[in-house]
Parts: sequence; structure tokens; C-alpha cells
Amino acid sequence: MAGSEKSSKTGTTKEGQDEANAINMSLSALGNVISALSEGGNTFIPYRNHVLTKLMKDSLGGTAKTLMFVNCSPSVYNESETKNSLDYATRVKKIKNNVTKNIETKETLRLKGIM
Repeated sequence: MAGSEKSSKTGTTKEGQDEANAINMSLSALGNVISALSEGGNTFIPYRNHVLTKLMKDSLGGTAKTLMFVNCSPSVYNESETKNSLDYATRVKKIKNNVTKNIETKETLRLKGIM
């Protein structure tokens, strides 16, 4: 998964900006799900807010173990992106899942074409 896109740094075109906006929206939705999972005791997890989080539902909640690799830059020029990535990873680290019976959701079965 890509990191946050900043048009001021990349000097992107209109088409590239549309792609960057889509990346940022998906990361924002993923961040909301991660925050809800890491707070614990949350009865509502906003998986349905984005296609990405709908597809990742079985990989984030339940009995799944969430792991995130962070690529950090030593350059001062990339300091804010590195800090944001580390903050994001800190939220991922706080996810606490309850161990439950491992079952496939209706969405997983539908995507597999079994239903």
C-alpha cells in the first residue's frame, strides 16, 4: 500500500492528483477502522466507509493479526511523512482483537463466488 500523497512535493498533473486523492481517501478510511479497533470496546467499526476497508475486514478484525511495515526516510525533507507513518503504525500496534471462532463472512463467500 502506498503512503500519503502530497501534491506540493510531487508536482503532479490533474490525473495524478485524482489518483493521489483516491489514495488519501482510502488511507483515511483505513485509519478510521484502525482507530476504532485500537480503542477497544467500540461496537461500531466503520468497515463500510470504503471499498478497501470492506475487502480488508477479515484481515483487520476478529482473530487477524495486523502487521505494518514502515519505510522511514533519513532526510529532513521527508520528516513529516516519516512522522505521519510512524504515528499511523503506532495506532496499528494498539489494535487488540478478541479471539473468536474463525468463520468466513458472507462478503468473503460472495467474493469467492461460493454463495
